[in-house]
Amino acid sequence: MRHVTAAVLLKDGKCLIAKRRTGDALEHLWEFPGGKVEEGETPQKCLQREIREELQIEVAVGDFLTESIYDYGRGVIRLMAYIVTWQSGSLRPTVHDGLAWVDGNTITGYPFAPADIPIAEKVRELLSAGKS
Repeated sequence: MRHVTAAVLLKDGKCLIAKRRTGDALEHLWEFPGGKVEEGETPQKCLQREIREELQIEVAVGDFLTESIYDYGRGVIRLMAYIVTWQSGSLRPTVHDGLAWVDGNTITGYPFAPADIPIAEKVRELLSAGKS
């Protein structure tokens, strides 16, 4: 099983989601930014590294939110979502075709990658409860 992290970046009652770029596996689907945990790396360190690489910002990793286990046919992933806080830097996507700030009413209307769907549902509950 491959361990993967997902950042739930909340700001002003909205959450940042990213659109996978053309040519990638699962192209054009939406996801929570993050990536694969490397050997000897904690999920928290992975998220900091991946967000720096993918979005050009620094984040502080907070509470674990939820996880999703999904078999893509080429392997099972365990996607672990953490609440993150934007610390510094200017948001500039390097590996995605687009970014969107979405609220609790619209988040589940986006076509998410299968492993991200349960996380989107949990984020919808979180945003709808006003905990951002």
